[in-house]
Amino acid sequence: MARFHPLPVAAVDRLTDDSVALTFAVPPELRAQFQHEPGQHLALRRAADGADVRRTYSICSPAPDPDGEGPRTLTVGVRLVEGGAFSPYALKEVCVGDELEVMTPAGRFTLQPAPGLYAAVVGGSGITPVLSIAATLLAREPSARFCLIRSDRTTASTMFLEEVADLKDRYPERFQLVTVLSREEQQAGLPSGRLDRERLTGLLPALLPVADVAGWFLCGPYGLVQGAERALRGLGVARDWIHEEIFHVDAAAPPRQVPAAPAHSTVAVRLDGRGGAWPVRDGESLLETVLRNRPDAPYACKGGVCGTCRAFLVAGEVRMERNFALEPEETEAGYVLACQSHPATERVELDFDR
Repeated sequence: MARFHPLPVAAVDRLTDDSVALTFAVPPELRAQFQHEPGQHLALRRAADGADVRRTYSICSPAPDPDGEGPRTLTVGVRLVEGGAFSPYALKEVCVGDELEVMTPAGRFTLQPAPGLYAAVVGGSGITPVLSIAATLLAREPSARFCLIRSDRTTASTMFLEEVADLKDRYPERFQLVTVLSREEQQAGLPSGRLDRERLTGLLPALLPVADVAGWFLCGPYGLVQGAERALRGLGVARDWIHEEIFHVDAAAPPRQVPAAPAHSTVAVRLDGRGGAWPVRDGESLLETVLRNRPDAPYACKGGVCGTCRAFLVAGEVRMERNFALEPEETEAGYVLACQSHPATERVELDFDR
């Protein structure tokens, strides 16, 4: 089960005017617990104005050897969200030597390194997990290749510019980099402008053999990810080969209307080997009900994006408001997001341990 541990901040590196990389030192006794796959994320927690504030940030450092002791350090990228509850603190207040509460790694936007051609379309801070995926893949698999198509506003706003350039220098024959700037003209390369469905439909086949790509990784704002997915599906790519992680959800993705819960609904839960059952209050999500009785229930964003609160639906039916974290095969297998789920039957049973 995911748990929080205090980790000291080993480095704070300014990436752009509005983003930083935070590096945490992992003590020997916790390295096995912080073993991670390339593409996973960490939830960070702080108390602010009496509230428990949690936000998830993707790990950008390469994944350690799965047979080793685990990572000595972990690095995440944080971009400022104006009015946000965590990112202003991370950019303006966190210093080397501070301790932050860090949850053990989670997330399924991952790639197990294997031979083949892989590709990613990312926007803005969506580069963060893909940097870990690409760096780990290229280091472990000598025959693997990776194509990165990234979209940013300007050169000055581009996160991990030097780290991506370093990958290009180390693997010139196996790492292909394509950069598109939406608000700045480049001296060479592609014209400026947004990467939408229409543009990607024409661009992708010109860059690489689309049908030969073993896995597509789409990460960034909702509009970019949805446009890229539709372009790929239009080019004949099967949904199973497309992996998505949404970083920003806007008005383009409104929540679904959720039917009123039946009267006197109850949720029964198995969590960390222990069970319990509690009544669901009117309007509550299942996660909110569980948290009133089990504060140790796993969650981070509460927005249907990170997937930390994923649970298996053992019995009953639920309605989810949003889902930007679970793959179709996960929902078909019976998994739901507790933070977005409301009971549609009088009794619902969830298992957080599966």
